[in-house]
This record gives sequence, structure tokens and C-alpha cells, in this order.
Amino acid sequence: MITGHGLRDAVLRRERSAEQIAREALARIEVAEPSLRAFITLTPDVAIARARAVDAAVARGENPGLLAGVPVAVKDLFCTKGVRTTCGSKILEQFSPPYSAAVVEKLEAQGAVIVGKTNMDEFAMGSSCENSAFFPTRNPWDARRVPGGSSGGSASIVGARGVPLAIGTDTGGSIREPASFCNVVGVKPTYGRVSRYGMIAFASSLDQAGPLAADVRDAADALEAIAGYDPMDSTSVNVPVPHYADQLRTDLAGVRVGIVSEFERSLESDAPMSALYRAAYAQLESLGARLLDVSLPHAKFGLATYYLIAPAECSSNLARYDGVRYGLRVADGGDVFTMFERTRAAGFGPEVKRRIILGTYALSSGYYDAYYVRAQKIRTLMKRDFDIAFAACDIIACPAVSCPPFELGAKSDPVAMYLMDYFTIPMSLAGLPALSVPAGYVNDLPVGLQIVAPAFEEGRMLGAAFAYEQATRHAWAKTPPVAAAYAQRESGRNA
Repeated sequence: MITGHGLRDAVLRRERSAEQIAREALARIEVAEPSLRAFITLTPDVAIARARAVDAAVARGENPGLLAGVPVAVKDLFCTKGVRTTCGSKILEQFSPPYSAAVVEKLEAQGAVIVGKTNMDEFAMGSSCENSAFFPTRNPWDARRVPGGSSGGSASIVGARGVPLAIGTDTGGSIREPASFCNVVGVKPTYGRVSRYGMIAFASSLDQAGPLAADVRDAADALEAIAGYDPMDSTSVNVPVPHYADQLRTDLAGVRVGIVSEFERSLESDAPMSALYRAAYAQLESLGARLLDVSLPHAKFGLATYYLIAPAECSSNLARYDGVRYGLRVADGGDVFTMFERTRAAGFGPEVKRRIILGTYALSSGYYDAYYVRAQKIRTLMKRDFDIAFAACDIIACPAVSCPPFELGAKSDPVAMYLMDYFTIPMSLAGLPALSVPAGYVNDLPVGLQIVAPAFEEGRMLGAAFAYEQATRHAWAKTPPVAAAYAQRESGRNA
């Protein structure tokens, strides 16, 4: 399996050129794209030019950075100067930003080679990558199944081993769920750890950018590259960013791991999933961890709370897409209000419209206190539950998902889709760091283990995930079909 840190080290030692690595990644993407559809926009010329700049820096004896020469895919809601940024929506289909997001600038400052913009659920609203306005993305382990969402394109191309690293966003589980479905590592940092400047907003008090990576070391390096205080983001927190690679460990001696009793009861009726997670907890214990039960009594209200707060914030954020300043405009007669209505009707998809309506209702006069304010109070109680739990344990281990990847179209009922976020939403509401690491297979389909830590303790979380990953090596146990196609193509060229 190709890793970003392996490629970086080869570039810095001058064993390989960044240009060669970029061309190989683009060739793999060419093989994968017809079946996966992971990208909305590919940028091969930009990637080759950037790779040559990395090679030139190395030739001068310079160190281009932590991600020198590493091919990276970026979710299509990060602004990229001169490269269209659609957010998976018709309303921004032709939008070309005049600046780049802070995350994009930080990636490039560390030597990353951005190869394209990945597909996503429209405005990050979805759990399957089927809500894109353009096309659905497919799972690299089974093209009949979803890759998870909303960062489905990013997870799919990393899971297909096309690139070792991609960037996604997580509002209620949109990094962790697709990471689980695609057999990769996905990290949602603490809210405020990574700048949101230039990241198109869905729910401003929840959105957070993070990496999807081939392994935990790549995730650690990528997080270090993009994290840090940014005065351009009012929610950015000025907390020092450690060298996360120094916090990776190979055992869990003395680590107290909390097992959430409410989550375990919810999986009792699914024997294969329950068995997988029990085996994961036993592996943590074999590494020296001490398991103990913890309770999150308000987690059962997570879905209801999230689906009031997030749509309310989306209703406010998406009001700016009115056909006046940028993006789509449908003006075929009538007054300005008619133009607003026709533009938004044509530009937004069904799920976005559904959430705008729900959020507007929750914020309306007479309902604000009954719904939005009450949801915020539950959010506070949920944060308190985690504070109590972490007084007794160092990290929490729990399911990332309730099932393996499901078939496209299998969850057409919106409520069934919302239920996919049951295990990931509480951490988002509390603003805590959480990740998904490959935990094995159910019916030959990948499933991830979620590890959660207190705020700004990403190093503790990554350290535990690394120990588990190195002991189990689930991500290395099997090869996705599309990766086998790369090898077949290369052997044909060499014949």
C-alpha cells in the first residue's frame, strides 16, 4: 500500500521525483474514475507544475515540507483560486474563487501536490455521496455500494489507493463514516483546530476540516500540516500544534479506554457488527489498555438535536445564494423576488431544500425557543456527559457506523439516511476530536472503529489508533478491486 510519508521520504532522499509520483497518481485516477466517479474536477496541469516546483526545491537542497511531493485530493467545498469550486451543487457549478482556502494554502506550503477536487453530497448534506448534483460516487470495495458521505469522493479515491491522502470535512460524521466505508483513516479534529477560512459553510458551529489517509501516520502528518490558528477565522483557537508523529505509540499500557454502554446496547441485535466491535475492544485490551464502561445518557437525543441545529445554520448560510452576487442566476422575467425563487429552485437539490425549510421553520417566530434554543441546551448537556466520561477515561472507543457500506439507492427514506450518523453526531455536537480507523470486515466489506479524545488531544487519539492499526493491519489485509486493476495495467505496459 502506498503511503504519503513513504513517498515524501523518497522525494526528500531523491530516490523518486515528485513529478513521477504525480504522473503515477494521475494514471491510477484515470483507471479508477470510470467506475468510482470520485472527482468533480481534475487538475493534472496544475499538479505537474506543482510537482516540478517541489523537485526544483529539493534540487536546491531545500525541504519543501511535511507533505513534499504527496498527491492530495481536496473536497470540492474548499475554495481554490482559479479552479472551480462547486460544493456539489448546480448553484455553484461555474463558480471560480478569487482566492484559496487556508487549508489549501497550508497544504501547498508543505509541498503537497493537489490533483483535483472530489465529489460530495451537495453542500455536505448527506451520508452516502448520492446527493451530489452531478453524479454519485461509488465505493472502491464494491461499485454497487456507497462510499459514505458527505466526503465520499475523498474517501473513495484514498480507499481505491489512487492517492494516499485527501481532505474532507465533518459536520456530523462526514469524514468518519466514509473513512469507515472505504477502509481508510479519517480524522475530525477538535472544532477550532483547523481554519474554516475559504471553506464553504454548511453549519458554522459544527463544520471542521480533516484528513482521510492511507494510514494513521499519514493522517497525523496531514493534520499537523493543516492545523493551527488563523486570524481570518473567528472560530479558530490559538492552541499550539504538536508534532503528532512523536505521539504515535505501539502499545496502550496504562491507557483507560471508555466503552459507551448506550452504543453497545444499540448494536445488540446485529450479531456481525457487535462481534466486530467486541473483537476491536479486546484487541485494545491486549495492547495494555484498561477497558471501563462509560455513559453518554444524552446521546440518544443526538440526532434530534443535530437535525435542528445544523439545518437552522444551513438556512442562514445558504441565504447568500440568491442569484445576485455569484453563482447561478435564473432571470427570465418577473421581479427580483421571482428571480430569487427561480434561482434557488433550479440551483438547490431536494435534500438541501429539505434542510433549508426545516431550519427556517426552527428559527421562525414562535418556534425558535421551542426548537432551536432547546436543542442548544441539549447540546450543552451532551458536552457535560463527555466531560464526566473523560474524568474516568483517557479515550473512548465506539462504533463508527451501524452497518457496512450499503447499496446505492437502498436508503431513499431521508430518516433512514439520517440514522447513519447516530454514532458520530454526539462528538460533533460536543466539538471533540474523533477518528475512524479500519477495524475489519463484515461480509467482506470494511468497517471502522471510532476513537474519541478530549478537546485538542488529537495526539492521544492518533497514538491509540496507531497502536491498534499496527497490531491489526486491517487496511493491509485485503486489496480493493480497482487497485488490482492498476497492477494489471502496469504489467501490461511492462510486457
